[in-house]
Amino acid sequence: MGRRGRACVVVLGDFGRSPRMQYHALSLARQASLEVDVVAYGGSKPHKAVLEQSSIHIHEMKHWPRTLQWLPKPLTLLVKPVFQFVALLWFLCLKIPPPDVFIVQNPPSVPTLVVVRWASWLRKAALIVDWHNFGYTLLKLSLGNSSPFVAVYHWLEKHYGKMADGSFCVTRAMQQELAQNWGISATVLYDRPPEFFHPASLVEKHELFCRLSKSLSLPPGVHDCISYGGLTGGSHETPFTILTGSEILLKENRPALIVSSTSWTPDEDFSILLEAAVMYDRRVAAILREEDTTDREVLWKEMNDGRKYPYPRLLFIITGKGPEKEKYEEKIRALDLKRVAFRTMWLSAEDYPLLLGSADLGVCLHTSSSGLDLPMKVVDMFGCGLPVCAVSYSCIGELVEAHRNGLLFSTSSELADELLMLLKDFPNNSNELNSLRNGAVASTTWANEWEEQAKPLLMEVISKKSG
Repeated sequence: MGRRGRACVVVLGDFGRSPRMQYHALSLARQASLEVDVVAYGGSKPHKAVLEQSSIHIHEMKHWPRTLQWLPKPLTLLVKPVFQFVALLWFLCLKIPPPDVFIVQNPPSVPTLVVVRWASWLRKAALIVDWHNFGYTLLKLSLGNSSPFVAVYHWLEKHYGKMADGSFCVTRAMQQELAQNWGISATVLYDRPPEFFHPASLVEKHELFCRLSKSLSLPPGVHDCISYGGLTGGSHETPFTILTGSEILLKENRPALIVSSTSWTPDEDFSILLEAAVMYDRRVAAILREEDTTDREVLWKEMNDGRKYPYPRLLFIITGKGPEKEKYEEKIRALDLKRVAFRTMWLSAEDYPLLLGSADLGVCLHTSSSGLDLPMKVVDMFGCGLPVCAVSYSCIGELVEAHRNGLLFSTSSELADELLMLLKDFPNNSNELNSLRNGAVASTTWANEWEEQAKPLLMEVISKKSG
């Protein structure tokens, strides 16, 4: 297919933290039989399926020099794009073989769209823009609506976005916005889970929790409801599973495992989750004090006497990297929680799907700067059959259907109510939670979605460009 049988995937960001673009690369190699050059920044390790694909060639660019981080923000906003422009143009025009098509992630838009448009002209290649969100709306979060930088960014994003030979976008709402206000015709390519997102087996759960034992533990002398009385660790017992002889069993008195993935950025208000955790903790404490005398005695019984309690302890595992992580970790340490614990960690691309496949519930705090994109983390959760409680915003209904595969909330109090409702009598009699789990199983995979929606457009733009 095509004159040269090559595609170039462009990400002005950490490729290992860009799952959708990793899946594009895999589909281009596997389903379109193309050689694929990836031009991106390094950092996190991509999924091993990408690294093991011989047709995918990753070219890492140099990051913005740390020696220039002292520059004032207005000057950085001018100088940094120039640095990125030169570096990206060098790679796209000189470092990689000439491709048939460039596929570029947007945002960021500046200088990416400008450079890739120039490179596609110079190398006589087609250009496809994959619209994940709008760059100018993200810039508004830090600079405000009245900033001249936002206005210039918006113009560049719209002007160069219209010059693409084809476009993908992530929602119908974004498709309508692009058509009506940008003059861009885009094909909706929904995020779907790849084949390595699936419910974890009991063996996979136990092995994962054993690998994570250090991350689940706290420093000596520090305790919470997960580590109270000590974590056994090793390969025989975890807070959730126990190995008896050759048989692995789920503990009856295990905590409920709730997972949230975040980029620790302003478009995700993590304080909502912290406030909901405090509300859950206090409400359950009030219920249990009707028959038990002290928090200490209650915790000991919950963990050791095998008795069934109406509400479980909760362990929130928060994954991801980002600028506001340390700020929220300090807030978590300051909380006085008796039946709720938090752990933050960064997982490998192989362990992250296993964690989702081992969890009992997912929480999504993504609200979208434009209100037009969908959280890929929820797509991953559904791939693992994991129901989700998600913040409600304009187009989230294209993904989360209330009372079928998840629940929606707008406030911390609503989230606390949902936790109490879903987790009552956990783990054996959680009928509503089990119903949502059945509805959360993904109906299709990324490969099927890509074959039906992306491949026809890809072939069309390449055919037109080659004449």
